[in-house]
Amino acid sequence: MPPTHEVLNQPAPLTGYDVSDDPAMLSALRREGAAWAQESVRDLGRLAGSAQAQAQGRQANENPPVLRTHDRFGHRIDEVEFHPAWHELMTVAVQHGLHAAPWTDHRPGAHVARAAGFYVWGAVDAGHCCPVSMTYAIVPALRHAPELARRFEPLLAAQQYDAGLRPPDTKAGLLAGMSMTEKQGGSDVRANTTRAVPVPGDGGSYLLTGHKWFTSAPMGDLFMVLAQTPAGLSCFLLPRVRPDGSRNGMHLQRLKDKLGNRSNASAEVESTTRPWPGWSARRAAASAPSSRW
Repeated sequence: MPPTHEVLNQPAPLTGYDVSDDPAMLSALRREGAAWAQESVRDLGRLAGSAQAQAQGRQANENPPVLRTHDRFGHRIDEVEFHPAWHELMTVAVQHGLHAAPWTDHRPGAHVARAAGFYVWGAVDAGHCCPVSMTYAIVPALRHAPELARRFEPLLAAQQYDAGLRPPDTKAGLLAGMSMTEKQGGSDVRANTTRAVPVPGDGGSYLLTGHKWFTSAPMGDLFMVLAQTPAGLSCFLLPRVRPDGSRNGMHLQRLKDKLGNRSNASAEVESTTRPWPGWSARRAAASAPSSRW
């Protein structure tokens, strides 16, 4: 069969290049005291520009996450399945310390080095940067509860991607999510109606009951959750899995159908669970040892 057309005026695939070949970014890296990280950023840039990484970014977006509310036996599991490409992208991001690693790195410019790497690797796929960025962001809030920071910060900063829902203390590394937005409380979180009620005689535990319209990265290990306490709005640290291996009550109602950020799961969540004693609530970055979340 003779050819019917010839493809003209189309660019070649943009692969095999160094994403970090950015004079302004590299200059800022050196200026802010992170010259020691330049070679690592360049290595990550060459990886980001490779055909393999670009294919993984495409696959992660073409095969969005799938919600599994129940297993085949009828047990409620509230799990999200991701394409293998997603896990490959997450592995690279965590191994290169693009999450919470700078908080435990005392070299000058550690946070600038992380920002440069995040900028470079984000060119492959923006969606997986969401849980990576939230894990970075949760640490300074967590430090308002020093005992929780001592317990979880080393795992949040660990450069090992350990997927799957298990008790936080049993994992090699942790990722964090955030559960803030409600239908009536988007930019104005003071309108949130999720309630945190103290449980008498339960070691400072709170019971959280409510509905979240948008919870980011629902397969994370720890979540920062906003709720109304008797004293006003506060944050609670919520573990996805309790120490005994049972699931905390984050019931995923559905995954959001989004125009962008498709490789990342964002969920609507409702609550049904009993208290988990043993964690102390704190103002500003409180913990929710137990919750109806």
